[in-house]
Order: sequence, then structure tokens, then C-alpha cells
Amino acid sequence: MEKIRKRLIHISQCRGITRRTIRRFIRYDTTLESIYKLTSSDISQIFSIPPKKAAQFHTDLRNPKLKRKIRHDLTYCKMITIVDDIYPPVLKTIKDAPLVLYAMGDTHLLTFHPMLSVIGTRKPSSEALPKMEKFVLPLIKDGWVIVSGMATGIDSYAHQLALNNQGKTIAVLGSGFDYIYPKQHIQLFRQITASGLVLTEYPPNTPPERYHFPERNRIISGLSFGTFVIEATERSGTLITVDQALDQGRDVYALPGSPLAEYTKGCNQMIQDGAKLVLDVADISEDWKRMEPHWII
Repeated sequence: MEKIRKRLIHISQCRGITRRTIRRFIRYDTTLESIYKLTSSDISQIFSIPPKKAAQFHTDLRNPKLKRKIRHDLTYCKMITIVDDIYPPVLKTIKDAPLVLYAMGDTHLLTFHPMLSVIGTRKPSSEALPKMEKFVLPLIKDGWVIVSGMATGIDSYAHQLALNNQGKTIAVLGSGFDYIYPKQHIQLFRQITASGLVLTEYPPNTPPERYHFPERNRIISGLSFGTFVIEATERSGTLITVDQALDQGRDVYALPGSPLAEYTKGCNQMIQDGAKLVLDVADISEDWKRMEPHWII
């Protein structure tokens, strides 16, 4: 098993392939050992990869610098593969589950239940924090793990609320650990790694890209029993996470607000589309009590 996980980490950092390709590799050989014996031409033909990309992958597979880089990365972060015992079972059930997760902080948090993702607009209103103190803080004090994306606005409020009240929080990034984004959250990143957990599926030297953030959202919702939207505008990026949560069969909760306020239009729309309206923290906690026996695998 140790050899398989090392090969998976190594292969996942090679250029020229995608997660879908790696899944093809695993179907071809569950040990991944034979992949190292194939020629560039074999890789191109067997897995329908363009010759240039196959050549790039074949080169990286034999590049000693990449192996040295992985060894260096292991000196300051943990690498969790989909074959490891610590990998959350609920995350394995989602579409396109991450094959490798890079972690800094307390990985034992991955075994905690329940987890709730708390998300929303990057430009919250003055009412946002009081709302979270009323609806999220009781869950934090009751031992719930708060999951979010360490973005500005609601995400950072959620992490900070947990940290300030001796709670537990997990941040999922859209970049590698060498490129904390946004930069003003470097201190928040350090606080979370000290008493919570930071995860990313991107190797440490990966800068943020626009498409990384919708990708990481599937992990935020995938880890969580449910997704709670505090505030969201009508065209908020928060809706991407909500769609993914629904696609994963997760519950979605939303706080209602004035139809005259831009920052609650998204929440009101979600409720109209079937999200559960939250008027009391029990609206969430009672659902968990019903779901708990079926949730923990």
C-alpha cells in the first residue's frame, strides 16, 4: 500500500495528464507499477493522450528533480491519498474525488463529525457577523467543525469565529501552500494550521488559477454534512458550491433576508429553489440528529 500511495503522489505531480487520466491508469493497473515501464508512445496509445502530453508526462516521470521536490514538500506538509485510512470516506463518494490532498495542521479533524460548510459573499453586510454569531456560533460551541474556503468575507468570518471560540475549522484552498490567496490571509492561514486544518489538492508550488476555485468548492461541500449560506447576491460564486452540494446529495441551508437587499437575493432564490430556510439553529442541528446514523461510514 505504501508503494501505491507514493506512486500516486508522484504521478499526480507529473505534467501532461489529468485526474481523469490517473483514474484510467488505476483501472489499467491498481498498483500503478506498470505505468513506469511504458514508453511515451505506449502511454499515448493506451490512454488516448496526445503525443506531446504523453512525452511530457513520460519525461516528468523520470525526472529526479520532481522526486526531490516531493521529498522537500513532505518536510512541511502531509500528503493524504485516496487509498489512505485517514482519507474521509464521505469524500470518496463525490464525483471526481481528489486523488491526493496536501494538508497542514491537525489531520485528525478529518475523522470528526459533524462538519458544516459555511459560505457566502465576499462582500458581506454589517449584519453578517451578528447572523453568524446567532446561527453558527452555537454549532461551534457544540463541537461542529466549520469548513470554508478562506476567501474574503463570509469564509474568513467563519474560520475566525471558530478560532476565536476554541472551535475547530478546516480551510480548503484553491492554490498550493507556497501561494496563499488572498495574501492578506497569510496570518489567518497560520492560525488555522496551528489549531485547525488547511487542505488543498494542489501541490505546494501551484499558484492560484481562476478555475481552481470552482474545483476546490466540491471538496468544501463534499466534506460536509450540509452547506449553510449566510449571504449571497443573485449572481454570487457561492451558487457554484451550492450546485455541487446538491449534486453530491448534501443538504443546503440559507438565511432569508429582505428582498430589497442585494446581499440576500441569492439566499432568497436558493430557498425558493428548495434550500432549507433557517430561522433557528435547530433547523440544522435536528437534521444532523436524523442523518447521523446514516452519515458516518
